[in-house]
Amino acid sequence: MRIPRFAPSRTVLVVALLAAAALIAAAWLGLQPQSPPAESDSPSAEATPAPATEPAGPPWRYGRADARFTVVEYADLECPFCRAYFAVLKRWIDAHPDVRWQWHHLPLPLHEPAASAGARLVECVGEAGGQAAFWQAAEWVYTHTRGDGQGLPEGLRYPDLTPAAQQCLDSDRPDALIRAQSASAAQEGIKVTPTLRLQDRQSGKTLLLHGPVEGDALLSAIDLLAAGAAAEPASKEMPAESLGDMPR
Repeated sequence: MRIPRFAPSRTVLVVALLAAAALIAAAWLGLQPQSPPAESDSPSAEATPAPATEPAGPPWRYGRADARFTVVEYADLECPFCRAYFAVLKRWIDAHPDVRWQWHHLPLPLHEPAASAGARLVECVGEAGGQAAFWQAAEWVYTHTRGDGQGLPEGLRYPDLTPAAQQCLDSDRPDALIRAQSASAAQEGIKVTPTLRLQDRQSGKTLLLHGPVEGDALLSAIDLLAAGAAAEPASKEMPAESLGDMPR
């Protein structure tokens, strides 16, 4: 018996041709090189490391937390020499990221009680608001005080004093800290302001500098410290006459 043959219809042929064309196109696209994934507009945390910042004080420090050198300034907020030096040293620290600035209270007896009153204010503003708040408060006091123990003008109050800062002012916390720093300075034989102690974190050596030291002299002192010219790890005093007049 002869089996009849059925010729495919035109519709079946068209469908078969379209399917074959689709398979060929898919195979061709699979051979093409893949485009790299688009980069994100926002950088990753690894690409943009966070800047080094100081933890909450005290001690109060200005500059990079990872700086090798620290300039510790023994200062009085009623001292006219300290007031004139404040902006100068701040600009110098901004220009030298390997050096940071640390505050050390030393209210002088001839400027009391205004000197300690200013120190209490900046301590409490710093306690409530952190490092930046401390330095802003110190700048504000220097800007507004009459200096030489005369203190702030009568009735002038620090703007935006927070309840936390006021609570600190109502306590004896700042007094204990200021007394401790003053006693520490006395034990080190430091009696005038401003006095600077330059510290090298890498070697542990320090250098004592008298007066409002100019930038070039600070760089020379840093070179001396970095080169290991200071004989002892504890401290070495640089003569005042080599750096200018010593203020009172």
